[in-house]
Amino acid sequence: MKRILVILGGGRPKGNTRQLADAFIQGAVDAGHEVELVSLNQVEVKSCIGCNTCRYGKPCVQKDGFSELVPKIKAADLLVFASPLLFWTISAKLKAFIERFYCLAEEDTNPPLGRYEKYPVKDAALLMTSADDLFWTYEQAVSYYKFTIIHYIGFHDKGMLLAGGCGDTNGKPQISKTNHLKEAYKFGKTIYQE
Repeated sequence: MKRILVILGGGRPKGNTRQLADAFIQGAVDAGHEVELVSLNQVEVKSCIGCNTCRYGKPCVQKDGFSELVPKIKAADLLVFASPLLFWTISAKLKAFIERFYCLAEEDTNPPLGRYEKYPVKDAALLMTSADDLFWTYEQAVSYYKFTIIHYIGFHDKGMLLAGGCGDTNGKPQISKTNHLKEAYKFGKTIYQE
């Protein structure tokens, strides 16, 4: 059994991204994992202000919901980042959450590739939804995820589900008309299968 923390980076309460995350969660729960969902619509996480006060073991000076999430992040085996595609990348709420990982960093006396710190070793996955489904739709979001989460922070990539073609931005969620919910359930159910 793994501990999985799903961070929902905005979107509508019953929208495409929430439905995709819920399908993933159901699959993971059915596989025997312990899963918790945190919606950044309900937990305020401000963006990093770059003050450097938090360096190496000190808490962030900002008083918001992130401090309550730190123990959950540290206890999790897998962090799942779930976001609608907004202006061709992840939501600002999810980016602010990721920026605050700075206060989780520990000093690294032998940093590889110019890194100055090390982070707790976790697994990571990305769930995203969008109206568009073009070959380049997720290029910027995937680039940010791979560079920041996987290469810089050093989490281990467990995969991505990029659910394009979920209806236009003015209408009701249409993810149920696609195969993405079945794919998300299978992703959650098999993410730790040998």
